[in-house]
Amino acid sequence: MYHLLDWISERIARYLALFSGGVLLILIVLTCVSIIGRAFVPLGIGIGPIRGIYDISEISMAAAVFGFLPWAQYKDAHARVDLFQFTIPQMMDRILDILFNLAMTIVAFVGTWRLYLGMTDKYRFGEITLIAEIPVWIGYATGMVGACGFVFVSAFCVIRSIRRLIVNEEEALS
Repeated sequence: MYHLLDWISERIARYLALFSGGVLLILIVLTCVSIIGRAFVPLGIGIGPIRGIYDISEISMAAAVFGFLPWAQYKDAHARVDLFQFTIPQMMDRILDILFNLAMTIVAFVGTWRLYLGMTDKYRFGEITLIAEIPVWIGYATGMVGACGFVFVSAFCVIRSIRRLIVNEEEALS
């Protein structure tokens, strides 16, 4: 069962990160096209700036950030202070790892819950972006995909850190 959860968590985290990278690449292209288009406006050539590029950038960046969080969690890549890691016993280090992952799961859950409430609020009131007139809830919904993945992967990381405490490191990594 553990290996299945590991496989699912890794796939969720990997595919969300790859999708987020793709979103950022598309955003880079759109931004460059908009800047080049804006530069050629005085000459009367080109398509001009992309209408609502700021709104598109804002939504895309939110989706990308939330999409990268599960990968960072799965790879234990979140920033933390390891100043005393080499001076404390290995057992204490693993207990701290459990606490860290538990705290991150709580943060992921609360953040996702609040993001959901914000999304439903924006949807209910029909709020739209200023320039492109994109419904704001869409930005929240794209972030929700990564946020839900973050909750799942964070919960798995708690299980993984408990397993590391119980079994030998060699066995835990296999």
